[in-house]
Amino acid sequence: MNAKNKPGEIINESTGEVINFQPADRFKYLEGHPRQYRFDAKEGVFNINGTEKLEGRTLTFQPIAWRIFTDNILNMGTKNWAEIFFVDEKNCVSAVLFHGYSVDNIFRLIEPLFYDDLTLADVVITATAEKKENTKIQPKGIYYIATFSYKLANREETKTLKAFSQANKIFRLETLTDIANIKTAYNYHNPFNEPDETELLLPA
Repeated sequence: MNAKNKPGEIINESTGEVINFQPADRFKYLEGHPRQYRFDAKEGVFNINGTEKLEGRTLTFQPIAWRIFTDNILNMGTKNWAEIFFVDEKNCVSAVLFHGYSVDNIFRLIEPLFYDDLTLADVVITATAEKKENTKIQPKGIYYIATFSYKLANREETKTLKAFSQANKIFRLETLTDIANIKTAYNYHNPFNEPDETELLLPA
């Protein structure tokens, strides 16, 4: 569905179907700078920009783009990461990062979807902070990992979100490097594949 027609329309090249979606200004997105949601694995909560804590221990979202990769980012050393982009309840394009065991749990979610001919973009996911204990140290350590469940998303909304993500360059500049080992990605835009644009985006 890459061929474009009028603004707000994308044509499915194989079927000729015209998919209408609401104007881009329905969604707020400053290219390369999505709203940042964070999973605090120490407290078991989610927050926005590290300051605004969300109620409860869950975050529900429908992915529009993602990548699962290994990289040394955010001064945290080399880890396995899952970076998932979604549109939040205020229609802001947002991103959330998971690492470690939480990434393993995302793969466990992807597998049954794959066999049902679905992807993460076809479902609404609920991430839940699950409490864990490390009894090998004294006093014992308490930490949280993210577990994931899902339900099928509304088909019309899914079409809208897919059309939007295909028509825009979805990425987060702050987590972008040229050495990331990407294991899988969907609708993720990597400016390093466009050298001329990268020179404009990245600081000297």
